[in-house]
Amino acid sequence: MAQTENNAFQVHDERFRAILGSAPTLQLLAENKDYPFAHEAGIYVPTTKHLFITSNRCTDAQNQPKIQITRVNLNDDPVTCEEIQSSILMGNGGVNYGEDKVLICGQGSMTQPSGLYAMSTTAPYDATLLVSEFYGRPFNSVNDVVVHSDGSIWFTDPIYGFMQGYRPEPCLPSQAYRWNPVDGSIRAMADGFGRPNGICFSPDEKTVYITDTDRVRGDGTTDDYRAATIYAFDLSTHHGEPFLTNRRLFAMTDAGIPDGIKCDLDGNVYSGCGDGIHAWSPGGVLLGRIRIDGGAANFCFGREGEIFALNEHRLWRIQLATTTKGALLGI
Repeated sequence: MAQTENNAFQVHDERFRAILGSAPTLQLLAENKDYPFAHEAGIYVPTTKHLFITSNRCTDAQNQPKIQITRVNLNDDPVTCEEIQSSILMGNGGVNYGEDKVLICGQGSMTQPSGLYAMSTTAPYDATLLVSEFYGRPFNSVNDVVVHSDGSIWFTDPIYGFMQGYRPEPCLPSQAYRWNPVDGSIRAMADGFGRPNGICFSPDEKTVYITDTDRVRGDGTTDDYRAATIYAFDLSTHHGEPFLTNRRLFAMTDAGIPDGIKCDLDGNVYSGCGDGIHAWSPGGVLLGRIRIDGGAANFCFGREGEIFALNEHRLWRIQLATTTKGALLGI
């Protein structure tokens, strides 16, 4: 099942055509009508051609809130989906971490902490909690994560868990953090958000992009006067340490909220929005959008122009120009 440029790809700026290539397609890979299995993370493992994703909130057999982690085997035709049993509670965003691990944000529960987990990419998918607090104050509900080339781990921590009823009252503001796994140091890097969500680096790592999804409240209602915004920061060095400076509004979406965020190797910025995936130039100009009914909370690049889009009950494969490559893996 594939769609063509006529009904799935909308060009706002002629530069988008080079990203799309001559024959872009949108193909349905998998569907699960029982629960929204394809919501967040989107971690493509190139050595195995596996994809790790996290579901939206659902309930377990005891009617307790649950998020399911799934491994998608892209080698199979049709693709196969394995539900993983993991100690990570309420998983959300994630990213590649070394050759045989992924990082997944665990949002926690009323009794278990929220934090960053390193999970093996092979069975039995052992997971280790790396960090769960800021000098004794527990994180709210860690949401999304990215790794810098220096090894530091950057992540966002909004209060969605509290607003959705499965985390205690917040002990920290909604902020973005940098954790150094070498010495265990942690710093708050940016504040002033309503709900900080997606985070990524530009290809040269001189810019950090963070989405603010404050427009959508924890119960799913919307406040149109609140942020549905991507902010850009310069990653600067002062006294030998990194700082986020020159905060500026990079872009605002007209459809829903900008959730997950990625860059390609040319510095273009992509975000999952209410009607699909939007793409902006490094200068903040909306180049175009990939329309997906119901939107895409998150997505990830695969190989040579592939994007895997998470559309709640559906997982899609988008094929763009083979020269369009994600900055995270560079393939």
